[in-house]
Amino acid sequence: MRRPMVAAVVALVVGLAGLPAGGAAPRDLLDEVLARGFLFVSTDPNYAPQSFINARGEMDGFDVDVAKEVARRLGVRVQFVTPAWEAIVSGRWGGRWDVSIGSMTITEDRQKVLHFTPPYYFTPAQFAVHKANTRFRAVTDLAGRRVGVCGGCTYELYLRGTLRLVGETVEFKVRNAVIRTYETDADAIQDLALGDGVRLDAVLSALPTLVFAIKRGVPIRLLGDPVYYEHLAFAVDRHSLRDPTRFVQRLGEIVRAMHADGTLTRLSLKWYGVDLTKKK
Repeated sequence: MRRPMVAAVVALVVGLAGLPAGGAAPRDLLDEVLARGFLFVSTDPNYAPQSFINARGEMDGFDVDVAKEVARRLGVRVQFVTPAWEAIVSGRWGGRWDVSIGSMTITEDRQKVLHFTPPYYFTPAQFAVHKANTRFRAVTDLAGRRVGVCGGCTYELYLRGTLRLVGETVEFKVRNAVIRTYETDADAIQDLALGDGVRLDAVLSALPTLVFAIKRGVPIRLLGDPVYYEHLAFAVDRHSLRDPTRFVQRLGEIVRAMHADGTLTRLSLKWYGVDLTKKK
């Protein structure tokens, strides 16, 4: 969610933004996507197991599988683009991609610039420390400590005490942390893995991301219980070049259908080993 965009893809999207359908200009964003035959999805190539580049050099992961299924149900093909996270959450995409399917948390501030579908899954936000650490027994022990997070994400807002979630009340348990921001969660976890207190004292990330790293042998351990739960949804630019109303409605219908027929549960079990599609 936080790497430079592939320029060629961006150029292609911009070039297709005004593609006519059968000679007539598309009425809105849904018409444009269907006429184009491609759904342009922004996501992150370094956010395993949600989205990453596999050994074959292909995008893979939970969000990638979800995006492919959404495109299939729309009757189009999918193309992934990887803009910086800050560009996605800021809105005003300029028609460079159609939708973010990148485990985005619904927040009050983001709702000012983005439309959200109903949540497609829910994840706990969790602190982790180095495996060798014996000093910290509770998350409150991290007050005044160096904590690594992805820049511009909800974890940074949590540490700053400014996180406002939709459908969730947040209790801020860590005060006055020394915040270290990174381009991705993976970069922060890598710095924590260098050793206890070497560069970081802890990280805050999605529990599935931390568990995935631990299973791959990264020397970190979870600290305490999750500090809040994130409602994760697809996002669409409120300032889209074409009216996004019917497109957002259609995406919402697809999310509800994927919940009802068990598709999202199946994909959650595939990538996380647990069903994260229901709020705890």
